[in-house]
Amino acid sequence: MSFYSNFKSDKCPGALTGNPLGGLTEKVCIQVEKVFDAGIRQTQLENYALTLTDLTPATVTYPLTFVSARSTTSEATVTNVVIDRQADRPCARVQATVSVPLEVLFTDATGTEGSATAIVTFNQDVLLLVPSPSIMPFTVKAVVSAVVADATYNAETQGFTASVCLTVILKIVMPVELLVPSYGYCVIPPAQDYAQEVCAGFFELPLYPQMKPGACKGCQ
Repeated sequence: MSFYSNFKSDKCPGALTGNPLGGLTEKVCIQVEKVFDAGIRQTQLENYALTLTDLTPATVTYPLTFVSARSTTSEATVTNVVIDRQADRPCARVQATVSVPLEVLFTDATGTEGSATAIVTFNQDVLLLVPSPSIMPFTVKAVVSAVVADATYNAETQGFTASVCLTVILKIVMPVELLVPSYGYCVIPPAQDYAQEVCAGFFELPLYPQMKPGACKGCQ
């Protein structure tokens, strides 16, 4: 059982029914990461040089044949942040360098399967709402998903020349203490053991086979 598995309680997450003010018990101060603004961009990098590191196995026979590659984490590393506030608009120009690690799968000249790590680094230059100066600093974060659509082996670098598809969400965030209305603590239901469902069909069988009326007549 879980919050969304046949659990009936007004103290669990779910859709609101009736008056949303009913059941409110208190105002709660919670510590969260507030998102002041966010924007998504999708782009394609052509002829991007993938430098391979941390090869597994450590010794391979070149040349390599590309199999696939995609990002290993959704949170990228953001560096070289430059904020340029605009005098005539509430938004600011946000420039940053975003780096995301990839896992690259390949086969070597002997047909042995292998993997390696590569880093894709690219620049962002966008307009985002930036909060006014305060004691608490804001941070620029990036959520990234990357996949390599195609790649060819580069003998000079012993890596790949790739076409990389990128989806980037750049966010302006700050840790804050936020006051929110609360319905009280959640009621946590007992978790249902998935292994029990494996035997469900077997346990539902009768102890002995059922005889259908007139079944023996067919045996004569």
